Amino acid sequence: MDTRIKELREDNDLTQQQIADKLGITQRKYSYLETGTQQLTDEILVKLSRVYDVTTDYILRLTDKPK
Repeated sequence: MDTRIKELREDNDLTQQQIADKLGITQRKYSYLETGTQQLTDEILVKLSRVYDVTTDYILRLTDKPK
């Protein structure tokens, strides 16, 4: 599934390590999420939506409206 998490991270000038720290996961696992090697869990999806203050639908590209 193509998500917006890399775009959101780069738009906010954050590193993979910074986001991984906010999520409580390793940078390597976060990298796998960005590349689609591992799928987002519901828990991580919700955490990412809170970090970036956007809806989960926006992250999953189900809408183009962030809020």
